[in-house]
Amino acid sequence: MKNLITFIFISFFCMLSISAQHNEAAREKIKALKISYLTEKLNLTPEEAQKFWPIYNAYDQEQHALRSKQRSELKKSLKNSDEVEALNESDAEKLIMLKLSIDRQLHESQKDFFSKVKQVISFKKIIQLHVAEMEFGRKLMSKYRHKKD
Repeated sequence: MKNLITFIFISFFCMLSISAQHNEAAREKIKALKISYLTEKLNLTPEEAQKFWPIYNAYDQEQHALRSKQRSELKKSLKNSDEVEALNESDAEKLIMLKLSIDRQLHESQKDFFSKVKQVISFKKIIQLHVAEMEFGRKLMSKYRHKKD
């Protein structure tokens, strides 16, 4: 019996580990596609790319972390949509204040990114970057929807 429980526990742990690796591999694949797409759309020179990508990757990682924090705090507070009605005003206010704080941090992160990246690429390329990011997101969602159907 003890061996069976140990086997079940190890099997469960392995399944979780494999699932996490699959999700991480999918994220890495999307990141590689995004880098390729943005590099092509921005037509970066090798010198620009060498300076641009470390700045962009740090910015992207910071933005992702802040958005993840916002989602996780909201999920933690509201395990399902029915719980909005159960929130008291104090907890609702705390969630709103947290959202505003994270939004402010996102904005500051974006301002910091622009001040750094304008020294590497032109303002025109910064606008192209923004447009290319939106296009990439739309194409990714479109591909995901088609796969889902």
